[in-house]
Amino acid sequence: MLNYILSFLTGAIISVMVIFNTQFGVATSTEVSTMINQLVGIIFITILMILLRRNKQLCPQRTKSHWYMYFGGIFGLFILTINYYTVLEIGATLAMALAVFGQSAIGLFFDVTGLFGIEKKSITKQKWFSLAVSFLGILVMSLLSGGSFKILYLFLAFLAGALTMTQMVYNSNFAKAKGPLFSARQNVISGLFGIVIFSFLTKPQVTTEALIKVPTVPFFLIVGGGLLGVWVVVSTNIIIPKIPAVYSALLLSAGQLIASLFLDYFIYNTFSFALLIGSSIMLLGMFLSFLSDKKSLN
Repeated sequence: MLNYILSFLTGAIISVMVIFNTQFGVATSTEVSTMINQLVGIIFITILMILLRRNKQLCPQRTKSHWYMYFGGIFGLFILTINYYTVLEIGATLAMALAVFGQSAIGLFFDVTGLFGIEKKSITKQKWFSLAVSFLGILVMSLLSGGSFKILYLFLAFLAGALTMTQMVYNSNFAKAKGPLFSARQNVISGLFGIVIFSFLTKPQVTTEALIKVPTVPFFLIVGGGLLGVWVVVSTNIIIPKIPAVYSALLLSAGQLIASLFLDYFIYNTFSFALLIGSSIMLLGMFLSFLSDKKSLN
């Protein structure tokens, strides 16, 4: 039961993390926000690895892994950057709804192809129907929520979700060989190197000016996104191998959507019945998908 609660809570935390990162990026730049988040993550995970070094679940005996598994943080660079722009342009709820839809769609792709060691599965008509219901929910939110129908940002939000699911599966496989904490730390280390190189090669002056602004940003924004990111990476490394994917996907998605509705209302003041109805339709679609997957497991 604890893993199921953790899965839902992690979904909600993903939405909160996106808001933290977006607000930090507004105060500095999206590149510097990403940079500081990765640095905070490295420091915090290293402390955890020292304190929990005797914990065989979090710090097990490491085995060999492929060289390319050490670069999972590159996914995070694209995800953080995309989330920054989509939340500002189309709101947290619609951005997270499309991200959830992207996660579901790429999850189906993994099931069909068996990429990253995922067991191949046949896709039933019920599964396609549930995906169509979820897409209907997105259309309701996009068309009826006051001019939020921006094709580019809708596609980017979908792409962020697809990349998020890819990163989760990627990192959880790496965690099987190296342990959840080592995998999480390597994820942020590779992300930090990637964003530093990218920022100073493409925007050296903007990055330098943004770094100077960091001390003026509230402390909770400076450390918040990085700490929440650690939670997400470590918890998904633990959750995904332990409970059926049908449960983790549903609970993660539900947590993201419900938290985004509250965040839009309390932070961006963009809550509407269209968002609520659209989110409800999406949750219905995901629940139908869950029933289809559960039936296939029995």
